[in-house]
Amino acid sequence: MTNSRQDNSFSRPLTIGITMGDPGGIGPEILVKALADPLLRREAKFIIFGLDEQLEYAADMAEVTPFWIRHPHEKISRDYPRQVVVADYDEYSVPSYLHRPSRAGGECSLRFCLDAVSAARDGIIDALVTAPISKASWHLAEVPWPGHTEMLADRCKSPRKAMMFVAGPLKMALATIHEALFEIRHKFTIGCVFEPIDLLNTALQEYFGITNPKIAVAGLNPHAGEDGQFGDEEQRIIKPAILLAQEVGIQCVGPFPADTLFVHAARGDYDGVVAMYHDQGLIPIKLLAMDEAVNVTIGLPIIRTSPAHGTAFDIAGKGIARESSMKQAIRTAVEMAAVRRKRSADKKLNHANQARH
Repeated sequence: MTNSRQDNSFSRPLTIGITMGDPGGIGPEILVKALADPLLRREAKFIIFGLDEQLEYAADMAEVTPFWIRHPHEKISRDYPRQVVVADYDEYSVPSYLHRPSRAGGECSLRFCLDAVSAARDGIIDALVTAPISKASWHLAEVPWPGHTEMLADRCKSPRKAMMFVAGPLKMALATIHEALFEIRHKFTIGCVFEPIDLLNTALQEYFGITNPKIAVAGLNPHAGEDGQFGDEEQRIIKPAILLAQEVGIQCVGPFPADTLFVHAARGDYDGVVAMYHDQGLIPIKLLAMDEAVNVTIGLPIIRTSPAHGTAFDIAGKGIARESSMKQAIRTAVEMAAVRRKRSADKKLNHANQARH
């Protein structure tokens, strides 16, 4: 009986949860446009945490025939009969013409996120894709977290986390995220460099099926410090972090000058890269794949991906937002969930075989 249930859990379709993001942003539009692709809809089942009214409006504007069924969010389940279901929060009302930060937008977009995280932790969904929220809207709604990453880490009780980006062949994690450039020195430690190396290594194995990833680490200073001529952070902090990673079995090299490292990484010479600060990593990511880059939060017990752009209030409601990054975020979530499921099934099979012997 138990084996039958386990087999069913590995054979049933993957279910991906998608939050609609801030109703006043481009989230509803890019979500509708992305899932309007029938080929994408075949890859999994989807539960959208959002407002049915806003999605209907976005579909009408994009001249897309609605392809989903509406269901009250209170009765969320994995066993919906249709491929796409909107878990509708009809107790919230946000005008379709409101394309700016708002308290209402912050309150409902937070609720979508909190319920979706709970669904992921409860096994109702296999992965979570988040459409863009507005940090300003969350602030107006007095949300205790500044953004997605902090909220996810807190709700998942994950003390370790890192921001990772996927752009074609390039997979990159950041050592520091939203820090003022001149403030990085005060928070730049061996642990702050080691942690993304470690988390990236685990993510590449568990979610992308790379058995022994090769990770390259960027320097902080021009020419990676040039043996201390342009700063000593490479010797004091980055090299010890790399040595620590190597000592625990991670195939990790560097530090390399960032201006050449990303050229080699984009060619596929490395499975992953760790960049030291936001723009050092994000400029090559957006040059390589501005419209298809995906943001992944690693270090969590759940899979979370997101388009690598914001709410774009200035173009919301005009029907011109591109859905490419949302589609890629959905595909990446499906791929990551499929790899994790296969690894879990393989482990169970290996344990069963060992028990027989």
